[in-house]
Amino acid sequence: MRRVLLLLICAICFSPVLRAQKAQDEIACFAERTDNAAHKKKLWNGYEISMGPARNPEEVEYKCTAAIYNSAGRVVFRTSGFNVVFDEDLTGEDFDGDGEPEVVLKTDTGGGNHCCWGYIIFSLSPRPHKLFEIAVEGRVDFEKDKDGKMVIWKRTAGPFGFTSMAAQPFAEKVLRVHEGKLLDATPEFCGKIFSDENEDYRIEKQLLTPENLSKFQKGGGPAGDHEEIVSALLSRALQHVFCRQFDKALSNLNLWPEAGRAEMKASFGASLREDYPEFLEKLREPAKRN
Repeated sequence: MRRVLLLLICAICFSPVLRAQKAQDEIACFAERTDNAAHKKKLWNGYEISMGPARNPEEVEYKCTAAIYNSAGRVVFRTSGFNVVFDEDLTGEDFDGDGEPEVVLKTDTGGGNHCCWGYIIFSLSPRPHKLFEIAVEGRVDFEKDKDGKMVIWKRTAGPFGFTSMAAQPFAEKVLRVHEGKLLDATPEFCGKIFSDENEDYRIEKQLLTPENLSKFQKGGGPAGDHEEIVSALLSRALQHVFCRQFDKALSNLNLWPEAGRAEMKASFGASLREDYPEFLEKLREPAKRN
């Protein structure tokens, strides 16, 4: 017990130091810092990355910039933001399966408000070109499958207006890279998503009990102390949509109190209209029959 306590104390004492050291060692530029230095790092095949404050930071909106140069000193890619980070952990991974490594940058165009970070995946082979960008709405995780192919887990925000921002509904999208483009592969992973291995699913199960749902329905809607239930219910429905399990998504939405159910469904469906028009049609089916 004492050993565990000692380890916890050490972790608390040293973690800020380690974080500060990591930030100092990063090849990055942060607009709020006054000690930003220019960085250069050799890549491969004669390419080099350069990062630092913009040449005239007081005259531009985005204070930080990063550029990739070829062996002739010509810029083949540039990005700017309030903050820009060279991701050394992910750089060198093969994202598109061509056997060649990629360069990964993280850029913040939201003024440091934690809203607008995104990953930029850039390939140098067979010629320099941007593969894709991934907006960071929630958590983004990169992993390799059993065949060594890149799999990207992206927590994606659901409909706004039913909860506070702190309880915003989220669900997982799983992406693969096919012919240099992102391909939605979520249905392939839904068995894992809807299993007790997934912490989010376990939490939803604990919240969406018959007792809690009964209280929510009797309460008439999201007002009061039901925000966690609202978030879990909409997150579950959203995940079923991403898995293209439209009947199950509709079953979850039908647990909403009847008084505001039609309005909620209309808003929920509208938020998914562009990517899932077939789900919007399913929401309209009862109205058509009537």
